[in-house]
Amino acid sequence: MSESEQPTKKPKMTTDSEAQTGEVPKDIPQTTAEEKTCKHWVQRKKRFCKMTVAKGKEYCGEHAPAVKLEAGKSPEDQDRIPCPLDDKHTVYKKNLQKHLKICNAKPKEDLPEYIQKNVNAGVAEDALTPDELNAIKLSELEDTEFYKVIDKVKDLYSKYVEGKIKSLDYHHKCMDEELAKEEYGKESRKHLLQAAALLGILDKEQTIQNSTSFVEFGAGKGQLAFYLSKLLENMENSQVVLVDRMSLRHKKDNKIEDRSLVQRIRADIIDFKLEKLPALETSKHCVAVSKHLCGGATDLSLRCIIQAATAKCLTDLIMIAVCCHHRCDWSSFVGKEFFKRHEVTPREFAIITKMVSWAICGTGMSRERRKALEEQNLSEVEIKEIQSNQRLSLAERETIGFMCKRILDYARLEYLRQNAYDADLYYYVERDVTLENVVLLARRKEEIADK
Repeated sequence: MSESEQPTKKPKMTTDSEAQTGEVPKDIPQTTAEEKTCKHWVQRKKRFCKMTVAKGKEYCGEHAPAVKLEAGKSPEDQDRIPCPLDDKHTVYKKNLQKHLKICNAKPKEDLPEYIQKNVNAGVAEDALTPDELNAIKLSELEDTEFYKVIDKVKDLYSKYVEGKIKSLDYHHKCMDEELAKEEYGKESRKHLLQAAALLGILDKEQTIQNSTSFVEFGAGKGQLAFYLSKLLENMENSQVVLVDRMSLRHKKDNKIEDRSLVQRIRADIIDFKLEKLPALETSKHCVAVSKHLCGGATDLSLRCIIQAATAKCLTDLIMIAVCCHHRCDWSSFVGKEFFKRHEVTPREFAIITKMVSWAICGTGMSRERRKALEEQNLSEVEIKEIQSNQRLSLAERETIGFMCKRILDYARLEYLRQNAYDADLYYYVERDVTLENVVLLARRKEEIADK
């Protein structure tokens, strides 16, 4: 048997103690010194940690083995020390003070003022339980209920949305050089085109000015903030504040050289009090932005902004590129009054949030439904035949899906209009860039701004 024909040897399972200490099964090949990657074996992923390590080190900062204090030496005399809040992990002594501010083991009473548990959660009245939500299957709905919801969607769409979404054609020139680079693939260019359009809107709205704080909700890796900060380099006392609940790697805002232009806040939007953010105390203007804020996070952000306004922390402009409407939920949704007024029940709301997947999922089937059919060893032809026998054609489902998305967004507009904003929906890029091509734009009314 040739070397290439030798069977691949599967790694054996590690014990709990091995997983905790990072020890590796003996028959797993070790990484070479040249690779300079962490030697911690990640049991859950059955591979080594891919993080690079410092010169002369074997483990990354996250997986460095616990350090025992040497006799006669204080913690300050050692390179890496156990975290005072949780000795299960270690930290470089030079970074100790910075780490203590963000450590997950930090006592709750030490949380900053801008964190208050569930302050933006909304009211869970009449909300379905998780089991009730999971029990709703579009393919299993009775015809009466199925078509009743669709009729309501069509009626609301024709009354409030149809023909009222205008297209914007803005593009900021600061992105031209980046877009001219040939090394970017289709996916990267898609995000750059969206960023260019959103920055064009901010420029058109005359928000790029002195003494302005841009708060980016759900900032992710900070691409939008990175390019926005470039526009603020010649502005006085202006900055971008990124808010995200995750601590992500390879954040683009880390590449911003002038650190006075950017600040990252780790917070779940559901717990975030905008009016308590110290960064806003020195600013005259506040602008809320987001590029693709998923489902319920949009509602949490809008409620956060409106509740801050009651505390005299006013946001001049709201610009949110909406997406992932299937993740909306009745408890946090800000447009409940609109649906109640039109006799849409919480159950029908849940059905609508499931129908939105028809807009962009391609086959018109949920992943679970398609997987179940594939497990029956059906061919593509047989699956398509089953699809063709559904109550609506693929084109009809796609149309209804988009209608569902837009009436959810319209309900949000009503919420903002009731709270002193002029709010509208716009197509900010073409559909061939992204199917999630709608931005919610809300301007604070002039009579409020002058007070």
